[in-house]
Parts: sequence; C-alpha cells; structure tokens
Amino acid sequence: MKKLLPLFAALVIVLSACQAGNAQPTAIPLPTAFPSNTPPALNPTAEVVSGGEAGSERVSAADGMPQAYIPEGTFRMGGMDEDVQRDEEPPHNVTLKAFWMDKLEVTNGMYALCVQSGACEPPQAFKSQTRDSYFNNAEFNNYPVVYVTWLQAKTYCEWAGRRLPTEAEWERAARGDDFRTYPWGDERPDSSRGNFNYFVGDTTPVGNFPAGASPYGVLDMAGNVAEWVADYYDADYYAQGVTMNPPGPGERSAYFNRVVRGGTFQDAFRDIRLANRASVRGSNPNADDPYSADYLGEFSPKIGFRCASD
Repeated sequence: MKKLLPLFAALVIVLSACQAGNAQPTAIPLPTAFPSNTPPALNPTAEVVSGGEAGSERVSAADGMPQAYIPEGTFRMGGMDEDVQRDEEPPHNVTLKAFWMDKLEVTNGMYALCVQSGACEPPQAFKSQTRDSYFNNAEFNNYPVVYVTWLQAKTYCEWAGRRLPTEAEWERAARGDDFRTYPWGDERPDSSRGNFNYFVGDTTPVGNFPAGASPYGVLDMAGNVAEWVADYYDADYYAQGVTMNPPGPGERSAYFNRVVRGGTFQDAFRDIRLANRASVRGSNPNADDPYSADYLGEFSPKIGFRCASD
C-alpha cells in the first residue's frame, strides 16, 4: 500500500513475550475477559505484570491490551535491503527513550469499550473488506478495528491512557537493534508469518501469526492492517538528521497526511517490509464541519492502529 495512500468477548490466547534479540516468542495467556461493562476511567494506570526487561509485559486496565517493554537504546532506522525506497533513505541511527508498545492491534471488542464509555465515536463503517457485518458482530471481537480515522485512533489511545506511537518507536518495536528486513528477520514472508498478499483476503484475528513476532514479541507488524502512527508524513524527513526521539515533521498548513506503517492483508512482500512508509490523509480537527472529508481525513478497511506509552 505504498503511498496510499456491544459485544465483549474473551480475548484469544496469543503467543507473546520474548527476550530482546532473536528468541522465539512463548505462548502466554491473555486476560480471559474484557473489563466489566462499567466504563473505565480516563487515563487509567496500566498494571505491570512483569519486570522492565526487554520484551517483558504489562496489561492495560482499560482494555486488556498486553504491552511489551522496549528499552532505551539506539537502532538503525530506514531501508537497508534491495527493495529500499527513496523515502526510507538515508538509513540513520536513532536513539529512543524506553517505552511500551501494544503487542496487538486494537480490536473491535476493545474499541467498543471506548464507544460504550462515550469517549469514542464508532468506526466510519461497521463492515470490513469482504464482510457486511464486522464491528457490530461478536464473531469478530478479536479482529482489528478498521474504518477509523487518525483522530479516532488518537482519541482511543488517549482514553486508554496511552498515545499513538511515533514512527521511530513503531520501527524500533518491529526491528529491535539489528538490521533485519522483516519483524522476524530477513527470511522472505510466507503465509505462516503474516496476513498479506491476499492469502486470506481480509483481516484475521490479532496475534494469529506468532512466527511473525518482532524481537520484543510484538505481533502483526507485517500485514493484517496498516497502522496509524503519530507523525505527519514527509518523504525527506530522514535527511533532516533528527536522531534523538524524533517526533516527525511539524504541521503544515492544509497538509494533514500522516504515516501509516506495517502493510495490509493485500500487500505484497515489498510493502510489508518494516522500513516501508505509507502516506494517508489524516484528520484535520480544525475544520469547521466535523462530518466533512477535511475533518475526518481518509479511512479504510485496511487501516487500524495500536498504541504506545511512556
């Protein structure tokens, strides 16, 4: 997708936690149920369930999301493989403070909690690419929410006491500290590692491809749905040499394109490379009409999101 650019059920058991490096993730149980129907408080404190080692885990009290700990460190950001694209250059060292990254893409069931609380608006459509009933169908509670705008993604993360990740944080969580091309390494993708290339033709449950886990045990970072991040898009941003906790380029008048990362269920292997960047029109909260295309920006059956936190 280059430049493209109620109902609450049990969370599935996914494969998760791994140590930094190339260790394979191990199966751990996720919470057996979502929180009660009482709307969670704004900015809840996430419960820490294991220590501060790379890839260790905590679980959010707001939505049951497991998060992986990404330690402070320096990594090489950008394209370094034979399919590198211009906007992935130059590869450069980036130093980031420690943060937590959602191990899964935000699901329909999780997002419905926010809608029920009154903090979030429903997705712009309740369908998916091939399913007429999706968000409003308990069968798909554990599938990634789609048809959300950039502002809806941001609002959800803030409701859950988190935030959208920066582009650099997203790439570090996918890559770790080596020069791998995909979250799992340099081996070419196949249908055991992710949902891409129309192998399925629509979304799959989150955490369904443990063989595709990143070095920190973060799942679905290649395929399934692309993911909104916080940054505005600038094809030449890497050349500016921002190497400490890069926030992305500043806002520009009448330009609201945002970066999406990770590729989608339709994309070929080149576009699920972890360095791949895509540009999608984001929301303009300053637009007069909150129902207008300017205010909303673009939304898609192929775009969802995950959150991060300090």
